[in-house]
Amino acid sequence: MGRFKMSEPRRFNHKYIFVDERKEKLDKIVEKAKRDLGMLPPEEKGYEERIRGAFSDENSHVSRRKANGERISSRVAVVALFVCVFILYYILRGVLIF
Repeated sequence: MGRFKMSEPRRFNHKYIFVDERKEKLDKIVEKAKRDLGMLPPEEKGYEERIRGAFSDENSHVSRRKANGERISSRVAVVALFVCVFILYYILRGVLIF
């Protein structure tokens, strides 16, 4: 059986040796303060923020779903219906026996 077992490769885990986390935090705080004061131009959005939702306005079915809000899924509705039917069945069965 040992012949057929595939071994996984070791994962890459590179840790920086010379990193000053305190200095990086301070630099971020100073940069944010300068941006708030207007000394630096506003920070550009990352590519993820720019493309998130860019295509949803073009699709009519997506925009309708957003406008109508969240709806209950069909699976949840079917399960809830079955639960209600079983509860009603046991209630009526208990009433008819006694």
